[in-house]
Amino acid sequence: MAEEKRQFPTEMVSLPSKGILYSKESPLSSGEIEIKYMTAKEEDILTSQNLIRKGIVIDKLLESLVIDEGVNLDEMLIGDKNALMIAARVLGYGKKYEFEVSCPQCQENINDDIDLTQLKDKEIDHSLFKKGVNEFSFELPVSKRLVTFKLVTQLDEKNTAAEIKSLKKVSGGSKIDPEITTRMKRTILSVDGETSRAKVNSFVDNEFLSQDSWALREQLTKISPDVNMQYIYTCDECDHEEEMTVPMTVQFFWPSTRT
Repeated sequence: MAEEKRQFPTEMVSLPSKGILYSKESPLSSGEIEIKYMTAKEEDILTSQNLIRKGIVIDKLLESLVIDEGVNLDEMLIGDKNALMIAARVLGYGKKYEFEVSCPQCQENINDDIDLTQLKDKEIDHSLFKKGVNEFSFELPVSKRLVTFKLVTQLDEKNTAAEIKSLKKVSGGSKIDPEITTRMKRTILSVDGETSRAKVNSFVDNEFLSQDSWALREQLTKISPDVNMQYIYTCDECDHEEEMTVPMTVQFFWPSTRT
């Protein structure tokens, strides 16, 4: 399989995490990942209605593009996966990404575009990272409780999404969305040195002050390696200028120019 893939041109993709948080046994610890250019085979994946319905079409696409079969995409940090997705899109359909955006000032829907190769990694302090250890400490500002937490991986995201879906089914018609608490339970590793999942879950459900929750989520955002998806938007209608986030629409892997 690997030899077959190498019949096609490949590119090395730099990971925003620099590979620091992965175990030394993981190929991802090199801080780079090699992928091949997209072919008609990958277009078959992208147009598979079965994969689209299951919500796994992008994962299957990336699995097909990665050269090293020892790479486990489930262990990838979300920011590293984002970098991989962007590189795959550039190699498959080019660097120009067109999308529609609503102007925050005049509310007009405007067609915009961006050069994906100009997106840079977020600026973070990598000195906070310990080689091979995805674990961080944080004192909650209000309660002064000490928590340890991790940066989420693709597998964490899958499990969180599945759990949220299950909780919504169990709750019937409840309008309460359990997303924040569910994510925090999977992110927090210990509270005041207590690693019991039952204790951590009870803390999140019953003792986690909203100001502390917000502060921890801010810390997560601050130190999480990722691609900086911000760009300067200028409205053609009212000349309003504002920093906005590049929207990840269906056009990202399904450009309207495709035939």
